Amino acid sequence: LCCDRRTMAAALPLLATCSLLVDPSIGRRAALATVPAGIVAALGGTREARALSPCPPGANNCLSTAAPSPVGKLATWKFPKGMDKAAAIDSLEKVLDSYPQAGQADVDKGGWSRVDDKLASAGYARLEFRSGLGNMARFFNGGKPFVDDLELSVEDGFACIRSSSRVGDSDLGVNKKRVNFIAAALRSSGWDAPDVQ
Repeated sequence: LCCDRRTMAAALPLLATCSLLVDPSIGRRAALATVPAGIVAALGGTREARALSPCPPGANNCLSTAAPSPVGKLATWKFPKGMDKAAAIDSLEKVLDSYPQAGQADVDKGGWSRVDDKLASAGYARLEFRSGLGNMARFFNGGKPFVDDLELSVEDGFACIRSSSRVGDSDLGVNKKRVNFIAAALRSSGWDAPDVQ
C-alpha cells in the first residue's frame, strides 16, 4: 500500500472509527490510542496531538490544537519546566475552577459545567459553556442559551485544547475570549500558554 501523507492523515480518523465500531464505549480518545504508533509517526505527529478533533474545514466557530491549517489553529499549552503531569493537572483544575460562572468579557453569561471530567484520572475533560439569553439566543436559538464545548487533553509536558460552538457559522469571538482568559490564568502560574490572535 502506497499513499501520500494527506491520504494517511485522512485515514487516521477512519482507523479510530473502526475501533469505536468494535467497542463504542471506549470513546474517541481511547479509540485513537488503538491506532498503531507507526502510522501516527508516519504522519509526522504524535498520538497525543491527535487526541482531540480538528475543527471542520472552514469553520469560523472553532479553535483546536489539532487544526491542520492556520485558521483555527491553537498552540499547545506547555506546563512549566520541572512540573510533572499530576501537578499540571492540579494547576489546570484550579484555573478552570476560577472561571467565573457569571462569565467574563461579555461571554459565557449562562455559566459552565463539567460534563466529562476525567482530568485527574485520564487527563481529559469536556466542559460546556452557555451564553446568556440575549436577543441572539432568543431569535436564533429558540430562546435557549447557545452551548459551546471546551475539551482539554493533558499529555506529557503540554495540554491540547479544542473550543467550539455547536451551532452557527461564527462565534463572534466567544471561543477566543474563553481560551485567552484561561491561557492568561495559566501564564500567571508559569505555563507557556499563548493568546489566540
